[in-house]
Amino acid sequence: YPRAMKRWYDNWDAICPIFKFSAEVRKVIYTTNAIESLNASYRKLNRQRSVFPSDQALLKALYLSTFEATKKWTMPLRNWGVIYGEFQIMYEGRLPD
Repeated sequence: YPRAMKRWYDNWDAICPIFKFSAEVRKVIYTTNAIESLNASYRKLNRQRSVFPSDQALLKALYLSTFEATKKWTMPLRNWGVIYGEFQIMYEGRLPD
């Protein structure tokens, strides 16, 4: 795949920071199921109602859609304790204990 490899070489400065994380953390970072689920709920909201009376109404609808989508996120992340510990070390003082 020469084109894919060229993209990697051309963008290596943007790609290489991901490798400072362990394999478990990288898996959490690149897993997009929750993000795709959230985007699907936003698309559904947009299909149901394409015009909002104000920006505030749109923000409220997005908030409620986000709130409903997060109710489906019940699966715990594998090795979360290890991952969270690594985040606490890397980002000292930025995460709650």
